[in-house]
This record gives sequence, C-alpha cells and structure tokens, in this order.
Amino acid sequence: MQQKRAQKIDRVIGRNIRIHRLAKKMSQTELGEHLGVSFQQVQKYENGTNRVGSGRLYQTAAVLGVHVSTLFKGGERAEKASEGGLLDLLAAPQSVRLIRAFAKITDTSVRRSLVQLAEKFAK
Repeated sequence: MQQKRAQKIDRVIGRNIRIHRLAKKMSQTELGEHLGVSFQQVQKYENGTNRVGSGRLYQTAAVLGVHVSTLFKGGERAEKASEGGLLDLLAAPQSVRLIRAFAKITDTSVRRSLVQLAEKFAK
C-alpha cells in the first residue's frame, strides 16, 4: 500500500489557511481549539506537512468564514510552478501588518511616497 504524502496542493491549502487565519487576527492555538487539534497540528497543516482531510477542511473554512473553494485558490498554478507569488507573501505576518497600516493611510500622496520608498528598497 502506498503511503499518503503531502502534495503541492496541500501547501497551497495550508498557505491559504494561514492567510485567512492571519486576516482574522487568530492565533494557531485559537484555530486549533476551534478544530479540536493542537497548534502544532495547525502548523503542520499550514506548512503543508500534513494533509487536511475533507471534513477538517470544511470545518476550517467555516471557522475562518470563507467558502471551502477559497482555500484552493492558487492551486491551479501549484502544478505548473513551485515558486511563490503574492499569495505566499500574504502568508507572512509582517505583510498583513503592513497592508493593515497602509489601508489606514487616507492621504494619497503619503501612500504614493510609501510605495516609491518600498520600490527603492526593493532595488
């Protein structure tokens, strides 16, 4: 019998779980409590180390307030390329903090200046 191994789509699902968990300002411990698993298990789901079963996936989507299909976003690209994109960047906690702070800035000239500054740092 062949052993079940995590695949690229499992990493995509894990990344999306992390993005939506961070967006709700929820810790891995809190999500784990809602799901009846440890925070270590949530970490394994988010890293794509462990596969998320269909029932648990449905439960996770409900806790995060998203449709199950949302957790598969970007999966069509997972088979084509393994390099990260914008969704991978959103999975980083500092990215979410930066986006939240940026969203609170109402002055468009300040926003434009921040974008230009970031672009200069990126070079």
